[in-house]
Amino acid sequence: MTKEFEVGFEGTLAATPEACWRAITVDAGGWSWPISYEPRVGGKETGLTFHGGVVTAWEPGAHFATRCEEGDWFNQLDYTFERRGDTTHLKFTHRGVFLEDWDTNYDACRQHTAFYYHSLGEYLIHFAGRAVTYAMTEAPESSASADGFTKLKEALGVPVNAQFGDRVTVRGAEGVVDYATPNFLGVRTADALYRFYGRNAFGWPIGIGRHHFAEIDAEAEERGWRTWLAEVFA
Repeated sequence: MTKEFEVGFEGTLAATPEACWRAITVDAGGWSWPISYEPRVGGKETGLTFHGGVVTAWEPGAHFATRCEEGDWFNQLDYTFERRGDTTHLKFTHRGVFLEDWDTNYDACRQHTAFYYHSLGEYLIHFAGRAVTYAMTEAPESSASADGFTKLKEALGVPVNAQFGDRVTVRGAEGVVDYATPNFLGVRTADALYRFYGRNAFGWPIGIGRHHFAEIDAEAEERGWRTWLAEVFA
């Protein structure tokens, strides 16, 4: 049986509506993952969902929405942008359907949403407009264990109880903790956002997202993380 859900974000971001609009509709790889939209109502969405979707609202700097449908399933995002001086009050609503394990998926979606939109704020303040190389590496299946996230942080050398503002080093990159909850960790360096997703809390393997705003050897960087994660969760 299908069951609908709704999660969202509402808050003021330190950027103009134009900058927020671009970050969401063009530069999503800088804070979430790469997604593309044809810039018009009826335009094609690519990368947000497996099935792809259609743009349903396109009012630059004011209102954006997209929706995908497949049988009894749908996924819908809606954004409104309100200028407040040099800042923007953003209201985001995500509606859709979970086909199974509703409680776990809802909890995961709610926590991921909070992390993504914090990352949007970090991107807008520190990296907006810079070219980005995005990567996501999934840890081995063994990382889905109850102690997986604790094991990851210990291997990184990040205190298990790390707090916002703590200085840390992530595999040689010096940075500051910009987000810390029991299941998620964000570290910002001079040229990157590192996002650690403790998805083991939901019974899934841990994910390591990287948004690099300086030139890197992407293939070597990916190999390095895969090798390191394999050793951590051997």
